[in-house]
Amino acid sequence: MLPAIRAVAEQLCRHFAAGGRLYTFGNGGSAADAQHFTGELIGHYKRDRRPLPAVTLTTDATVATCIANDYSFDDVFARQVSALARPGDVVGAFTTSGRSANIVAGLATARKQGATTVLFGGGDGGPALEHADHALLAPSTTTARIQEMHTLMLHLISEIVDVWAEEGPS
Repeated sequence: MLPAIRAVAEQLCRHFAAGGRLYTFGNGGSAADAQHFTGELIGHYKRDRRPLPAVTLTTDATVATCIANDYSFDDVFARQVSALARPGDVVGAFTTSGRSANIVAGLATARKQGATTVLFGGGDGGPALEHADHALLAPSTTTARIQEMHTLMLHLISEIVDVWAEEGPS
């Protein structure tokens, strides 16, 4: 998995260098993983370096409940991605099964918007895999093991991005 993890980290650095942003999302524990990743990028992982533009779409309860109430919970991420993501951005979805309709719709919308999509998944990636430019799939179907692998993946990516971001604006 290390070559795929490195490829995602390098892709993210290229997008940040070109002015892109990262948008992340997930449900439940995967939402926490998405928020953790954003925190590592805006804050820092191990090095004191400049903050990087990242947003987790599950952290605004007003927006999420508005969309869920006025449209559908299946639209919670797709609607936000449609409003925010552009070509040059990266959209990262965290999911243990890849089967949640709102995750699949969020990734599909990101692709339509021209953003690069990254799936942090498990097992076979489920239907979400169809909409992923990059798939980081934990080789398990057990939720806890998948989430533990997601933490390792986001930490490895954060370490590579930290080194890049510490070196300068390029």
